[in-house]
Amino acid sequence: MSTSDSELDSKPSRSRTRTEDIRLQLADEIVKGELVPGTQLDEMGLAARFGVSRTPIREALRQLEASGLVEQKPHCGSFVAELSQERLREMFIAMAELEAICAGLAAVHMSADERRALEDILEDLAQMMRQGDPQGYHELNEIFHNAIYAGSHNQYLAELTLATRRRLAPFRRAQFRTLGRLAKAQAEHTTIVETIARGDRRGAAELMRAHIDTVKLSFDTYVGQQA
Repeated sequence: MSTSDSELDSKPSRSRTRTEDIRLQLADEIVKGELVPGTQLDEMGLAARFGVSRTPIREALRQLEASGLVEQKPHCGSFVAELSQERLREMFIAMAELEAICAGLAAVHMSADERRALEDILEDLAQMMRQGDPQGYHELNEIFHNAIYAGSHNQYLAELTLATRRRLAPFRRAQFRTLGRLAKAQAEHTTIVETIARGDRRGAAELMRAHIDTVKLSFDTYVGQQA
């Protein structure tokens, strides 16, 4: 099984590594503007701050670079990257179209077992919503979307969509902190699952595209609340 197959099919552990904790904390600070573009991210300083060696810091910065939040400059170090609003808008447009295609194909190609598994994930998401747990919801949300990518039965498309989502992960995660977003996201997820279950390719694509457009609007609201 390839790395991409594993990422699409497996359910990640709810326990996070120290590297993941550091990555999420730094991503939040960058997204909220607490770490402004051009700020140098000194490995030794961050290691002292988080009480770890430089190894998890280096790995966290590498992952943030993959998300476009950090820029590595040869012989100079790591810096908070400049990500324009236009670039972010373009990324969300691409994400919406890729996910729409995945959802449409999933409506056609998902097996009965895959659809039942998707419904089970939806119920787990409902539990996180009732608990008011945005981080737990985000983690299950990743599994939910992975299941739809895999359900498209188009491995190349699934890999491309997953790679794009990785770039947007910090921004998608932040939107769940907007007041009322968990309940709205759950309602959107429910209608998507129902449409996939009916085998409605066009409807599933349209609903997923609208869902990702709403994610972008919710992220913009979240950022505005931090200003």
